[in-house]
Formats: sequence, C-alpha cells, structure tokens
Amino acid sequence: MESGLKNALEEKAVKEKLTTSVNPATGEVIGYTKEDAAEDVINAVKLARIAQVSWGKKTFEERAEYIFRIRDYIVKNSDMIAEVISRDNGKTRMDALSTEVFPITMAITYYAKNAKKLLKRKYLKAGNILTLNKRSYIDHVPMGVVGIISPWNYPFAIPFHEIVMALITGNAVILKVATQTLEVGKVIKQCIDAGKLPENLFSFFNIPGYLAGDAFIDSGIDKLFFTGSVPVGKKLMAKAAERLMPVSLELGGNDAMIVCKDADISRAVSGAIWAGYSNAGQSCAAVERIYVEKEIYENFISKLKEGLKALRVGIDNDFNVDMGSMTTENQLKTVKLHIKDALEKGATAFVANPTDEVQRGLFHPAVILEGVNDTMLVMQQETFGPVVGVEKVESIDEAIQKANNSTLGLTASVWTNDRKKAHMIASRLEAGAVMINDHLMSHGLAETPWGGFKESGLGRTHSYIGLEEMTQPRVVVDDIMPGVKKNMWWHPHDKNVYDGLKGAINFLYSKDLSEKVSGLIKLSKVFMRTFRN
Repeated sequence: MESGLKNALEEKAVKEKLTTSVNPATGEVIGYTKEDAAEDVINAVKLARIAQVSWGKKTFEERAEYIFRIRDYIVKNSDMIAEVISRDNGKTRMDALSTEVFPITMAITYYAKNAKKLLKRKYLKAGNILTLNKRSYIDHVPMGVVGIISPWNYPFAIPFHEIVMALITGNAVILKVATQTLEVGKVIKQCIDAGKLPENLFSFFNIPGYLAGDAFIDSGIDKLFFTGSVPVGKKLMAKAAERLMPVSLELGGNDAMIVCKDADISRAVSGAIWAGYSNAGQSCAAVERIYVEKEIYENFISKLKEGLKALRVGIDNDFNVDMGSMTTENQLKTVKLHIKDALEKGATAFVANPTDEVQRGLFHPAVILEGVNDTMLVMQQETFGPVVGVEKVESIDEAIQKANNSTLGLTASVWTNDRKKAHMIASRLEAGAVMINDHLMSHGLAETPWGGFKESGLGRTHSYIGLEEMTQPRVVVDDIMPGVKKNMWWHPHDKNVYDGLKGAINFLYSKDLSEKVSGLIKLSKVFMRTFRN
C-alpha cells in the first residue's frame, strides 16, 4: 500500500511539475514544490521594480520596522525553523540552530540598527587648494531589484544575510534557493511574509539550477548575488557581462589551518573537529587542510584521532548526535573520489566512526588523511565533506607556502599563543578572512565582510562593505563660490589661458621658487576670468 501511494505521488509530481524534497538522512519525502518558469521571474521583476520605488523612498527607520518583524517571527519559531533545516539539509538541529538560525537573529539586528549609520551621506574634503570651492558628498542609492541564488549547505543563513541587506538598503528581492533545500526556501518566505512587506517587494522561485542563471539575468534584475561552484560562477559572470550587470560571487574554498608549535593543542584539536566536520564538512569555509609544525605533529594527530572517535554520527532524533548526513548524492561521490585519489597516491586514512548508522541515507564517516601531499585532490580542490588532510611541516614558512598553494582563498586560520606571530602569519595568507585560534565563525559575525581571494569569488557580502554592495555610490558636487560665471578652463581658449593653467601646475608642484612665483602670477590672471562672462 505504501509503495503504491508513493508511486502515485511521484506520478502526480511529474505530471504537475512538482519538485520533490527528500530528507537526505532518511530518504523520506518531506514536501513538493511547484516549478516556476522563466516568464514568472520576468513578471515578478517588473512588479518588484514598481514596488521598489516607494520602498526606496522610505527612511532606514521605517524599513527597519518591517525587518524587526521578520526577526521576531524567527525568534518565536526558531525550533520549527531548525527542524525544517535539519530535515531538508541533513544536518543536526543543533548545527542548524547554532550556525544558521541564531546568527541570522544577530545579523538582522545588526543591519537594521546600523545600516543608516554605515551608509550615511559622506562629505568629501577638497583634494586641492584650487578646488576649495567644490563641495562634494556621496549618497548610497539602492541598486533596484536584487537577485539572489543561494546554495544548499547553509540554506537559511546564506540567503537571509543578503535578503536583509538588500531590503534595509531599499531594494526589492528575487530569491532562488537550491533545489535540494526548497522546504527551507518556503520557510524563508514565511519569515519574510511575517514582516508584512509591501506587495511584490519579495518573491521566491523554484527554478532548476541549470535554468536559474539565465532566467535571473534575462529578467532585468540590477545585480546578482550568487553562492555556489567556481564553474557556475564563471558562467554567470560571463552572461552578466552581456548586460554589464554587476555580480557578487562566493565560490567556495579549500581552507587551510596552520598549527604552530606553541599552540594550545587541545584547543586547536577541538577547533579542527568543529571546523572540519560541522555540517558534515559541507562548508565553503570548512577546514580541509591542516599544516602542523613537526615538533607537535604526533601529539596533535593523536589527540585529533581521539577527539574524532567521540564524534557521534547519525540521525538527529533527540539531540544525541554531533554530525548529520551529507545533503546530496553527487557530493558524497566527490568525497569518496577524493579519498580514493589520496589513498592511491600514498595517503593513509583514519576512519573515526564506521558505525551502522553511517550506512543509511547519505551519511559518511569522519575521516582524517595522513601522508598527504600537494598532488592529491583533497589538498588542491574543495572536497566539501567530512574529510581533512593533515600534513607535517618543517617550518611556518613552509606552512604559509602550502596554504597559499591553491586557486582558492576564502578563509584560513592560525593557531598559536603568540599573538604577534599570529598577526604576522595572517598578513601573509592569501585569504579573504583569517581567524586566530578559531575557524568557521566569521560568517556569523555580521560586522565582518565575507568573501575570498582568487577563485573563491568576487565582491563581498556582510558588514558595511556588503551593505555598500547593495547600493550604487552617487556623488554630488556643488560649487559654493559666489559670483562665478565660468571655470577658468572653459572656452574660449587662448595663450593666456594655457599659460595660466600651466602656471597653476608650477605654483602647486614646482620645486623651483622662481617658477612657483611666476606660476602664481599667471594663475592669478587667468583665475579672474572666472568672474567674467
């Protein structure tokens, strides 16, 4: 009977173009979502553009009232939201609450309270004595309609940061979440609806990933924020270039952790387990490579293995597990491929928890790879799973060189009790965010910018920089000098005008005193034409 019902529902989903959501930990069907078409996005953008005009005219305080209603809804429904994230993504409810729900409540508060101050009109000092009469200021103008395409690994937190930044700065939002986590997308819409925003200001769509980029860019949005893979990010950037449409790209990492010989080993081990295996390692900023100075390597690796043995992997029934399942079958295949490649090239694997539980769903045990080198996929590419490669290094210089030997540069961390040394090492790392004695947490700090070097992306979100990326700077220049008829370089031109402007150059910058005096005299003559028609 159950099999027959399941087949009937699957046939209905295909017929009605419904996307089926499945709990990756159990294989249970948890929902269906109607598939939208590209024309739906085009129509939504047209309506959003109308709604944005009045929204953009509201004050920051007025927009914040709506934003705080969204936060209040999240606070009251945090258990429900964490549950949906867990069932849709496969992570534990504790993981969902601590890395997604809680940080977003803080982020909403930060953006709503600080956007006005961070984006206030900025007055510019005159750059030269000859232009003291020009008074300039910069205003931040909303982009208009912002498109957001978000991933499945942090399906609530990643898009919500960008949604709130876009709204508080006066934009309308068009959102597409990953097909694998549509149930979370529906919850996001519930949260936004609780804010009682003006009609058509926010829209949520279910479009297959291979169609979404073209649909969004062709719809006429004013800027696209994309989080995903490097290849897809490059394709979107090329497509956006046809319209000269700005994009912000966060494209992943292969993050390095450097453990100095004077580090607190217990803290470093705990940090490695947290940052390497949280969300089953499916974090773009997860620790994937660990470089340990030779003096403490054996102690570190021994403690790391012992700590990992205690990591409980399985289905989250009563908060008694530490790591849930992976989210997609394709990512599970990538993890297995990287481990196989490393073993074939001489690495050895420590499998921490090969229990019966991890054989169900899309579970994978936590793995440490030793004897790794730069030829292995796990050390060169983003593995995005519960696998960490650990390598012994002769010196910190070697660790820095190896950490930077990557096409990616999202985040990194330094572990030492010597803060001066830590900051020196941080200054040499090619990464968008470097943490000292911590890892995988700066994304939760709304005040810090998020983004990377090299192929880890383009642009930044979060912080005042992220707020600025939701706007365009408009400069206004005002001439405050009374009686001015024209600038001294305006037409008509003659030899006196040329000599006067050349005199200005000599007066300002010549090192010869006689040339400075002569230049001032010539400048004074041509300057007087400023007050004549």
